[in-house]
Formats: sequence, C-alpha cells, structure tokens
Amino acid sequence: MRNRFYGQFDTDRRSGKSSDGDFRTPFQVDRDRVLHTPAFRRLQNKTQVFWSGEYDFYRTRLTHSLEVAQIGRSICHWLRSQGGPMEDDFFVDPDLVEAACLSHDLGHPPFGHAGERTLNHLTSGWGGFEGNAQTLRLLTERIFSAKGTGMDPTRAFLDAVLKYKSLWSERKYVDKEVPENHFLYDFQNQWLDWAMAGHDFPAELTPGKARDSFKSIECQIMDWADDTAYSLNDLSDSVRAGFLTIERIERWGEKNGVSCEENAPLGKLISAVRSQSVDPFVGSRIGKYIRGCRLESDVNFLSAESNRYRFRLIIDPEVKAESEIFKKLAFEVVFLSPQLKQLEHKGSHLLRGLWNVLEKRYVRGEPIDGQYFQLLPEDAAAEIGEAKSEWDRARLVCDFLAGMTDGYAARMYKRLFTPDFGSIGDLIG
Repeated sequence: MRNRFYGQFDTDRRSGKSSDGDFRTPFQVDRDRVLHTPAFRRLQNKTQVFWSGEYDFYRTRLTHSLEVAQIGRSICHWLRSQGGPMEDDFFVDPDLVEAACLSHDLGHPPFGHAGERTLNHLTSGWGGFEGNAQTLRLLTERIFSAKGTGMDPTRAFLDAVLKYKSLWSERKYVDKEVPENHFLYDFQNQWLDWAMAGHDFPAELTPGKARDSFKSIECQIMDWADDTAYSLNDLSDSVRAGFLTIERIERWGEKNGVSCEENAPLGKLISAVRSQSVDPFVGSRIGKYIRGCRLESDVNFLSAESNRYRFRLIIDPEVKAESEIFKKLAFEVVFLSPQLKQLEHKGSHLLRGLWNVLEKRYVRGEPIDGQYFQLLPEDAAAEIGEAKSEWDRARLVCDFLAGMTDGYAARMYKRLFTPDFGSIGDLIG
C-alpha cells in the first residue's frame, strides 16, 4: 500500500536516479546504504560517554545510534497508532526515521564532544568542524566517493539529518565570533538549498537557534529519540560506572533545588539505584517518553510543498521537564567530572599532535625535520596530493582525523611519537 504522506518531492535524489524496480522503498534503500558503510561500523569504537574499550558493557556511538533508531521507530508506530492525522496509508515512515537515527552521529570524530571541539578549533582557519556538518559531508560526498555523489540520499532523508541549517559564515556574522558548534560548512549551501527546494528562509528564521528550530517531522523525531537516549541510557552507564551514586544525586538535587522525594523523578531514580534496578527504570521511562509524543498541525513556507513540514512534534511538558533534569544531572555530575575531563584532555592532546604533524606535511607541504615522510595510507595521501588548494587539503586531513576511531587515533599517535611503540610489521591502522 502506497504511503500518501510522501510524494516525488520527498523521494527525489539529486542524481535524478530512481529506486523504481527495487523491491525496497527509497527510504529502505537509504537505511540499508548507511548500515553497510565503514563510517557506520567505525562508530563501534568511538566514545559516547566513556572511552570506547574501557569495558565491554559501556555504550559506544554505535550502540547509542542503534538505541536512538529503536526509539525513533517506536515513536513513529506510536503516532500512527493514535490515529488523528495519521492513517493506514498516511504516516511518518519508520524506515526513514531509522535511517536518520542511524546516521545522526556518523560525522562525529574520536573522543566524543571534546574531539569535536578540538577539531573545530584546529580548523577554524578552514571553515571549522561540526559533527552534524560532517555527517552531511559523508552522506553527500565521502561515502562511495569513487562515484562522486556520496550515497545519493533522498531529499527527505538528507533533510531528516539536518538538525542545523545555518552556515559557518552566517553564524560567524551573527555571533561576531568563530562559531563553536551548530553549523553547516559554507560549501554545503548547495545541499541545504536542494533540501529546501530553492526556497529562501523567511526573515524571521534568522541564522542560529531560530533557523535551527525549523526541522522536518522526521528530524524532530530523530532529535527527541536522541534526547531520550541521551537523558536515560547514559544514566544507566553512569550508575554502573560508579559516577552516579545515591549520595551524589541527593547532593546535586539539594544544590539545584530539585526534589528527591519518592514520587519525584530524582526520587524514583534513587529508588532504582538502591534496588539495583536502573535498567528496568530506564526502560519504563523510554516507554513514557515515547508515549509523551503527539502531532500538531503547522503552516510554514514549506508545508504546502511536503507533509514533512505540515506537522510539529509536541512533547508532553512533564516528560520534557523530566528529561531536562536527567540531562542536567548527567552533564554536571558525570560529564564535568575530573575523571572524564582528564580523558577529554588526553583525547584533545592526541588529536592536536596528529593535526600538527599532518597539517605541516600535507596541507602546507613542508618537510618534517628536512624529510618528506609518508605518514598517511597510500589512498589518503594520493587524494590529498591531487587536491587543488590548501583549503581542500586541510579539509581532507580533517576528514581523515574525523574518520578515526578512538583506538586508531591512539595507535597512530603512539606510533608517531612514542619511541618504544610500534614495529616494522605494524599496519598503519
């Protein structure tokens, strides 16, 4: 049965190629292409909260992405089950949402958000670095790059991963400083324009938060699924790792004026910690956060073009408030802890060391200690060598670093800078 929610506008690919004749829908093709890419597999060794490889049961970017995808699909099924604007042949496609959820962290570099901030600082002279912008670069240029088209995503899929719609230079102009995050690279304006079908943003959607709030319904669902996983599943890892204890939760609640009484969110979390039932607690809250979603009609400059912009995702205020409490708790007690900050510093130090030597050798083309050492794999070095400008070379070096796993980055750093590490038999990876 055809899903009337989507039309040709949504399933178009920029190449003009069609999925007709494939037994899968266009959005299933998008999802499957993501699943089979090296970029997706590398997420298994990229930091979510704790460094990947610390212990087998901590979440990585890969397991986080799988959990976000499950939550995203469940939200689609919940919205469809509620009737209203959704019908048997008119519904938000769960395969499309799953593709967006699986892809949302593809562009993140090693060592978590600290790695993202470090690369942004190091590349500030070449248009910066942003995880969401890098995801777009992978999908449109780097995945299957031999074809020169990336993975040729549908318009609806591409738009579903566009959490941010402001360019680096626009943010710099508005903020009066080099932007820290939440931007697209300037050269990606062509893809933003294609996703918006050439429509200009209304004057009220100024670059920054106002414009970034303008998301397709699939992107809104992906964003809430990510928030749900972030605010709940990361709590489970933090308790298991010993970062979130009853004493620390109570102390944080008292300091921030947040109730720890039995029926309050923190009180229920404390009860779960005390009874060693945090995972069941998290599971029940995920269900609550899914059921806290509903759709509301919207009218905007693209709502006549696509049903993807005819609806807003509304989150129950109580659920939203609880999620914000848990996110703030995790951020202030876990993410800002000296233990994690020390690891973040180490990750930043590794990336800076790698950037400094690769930027000198491959971007500026200068010898290192009087010699032109070949430091990169042959295919990466060849592509950089064929680049037409210093700017292009810098972007390719950034691509190489961003694509590294935590382990790959650490091994390469030690091979370059640690005297007693590595041998002639080592592989570059």
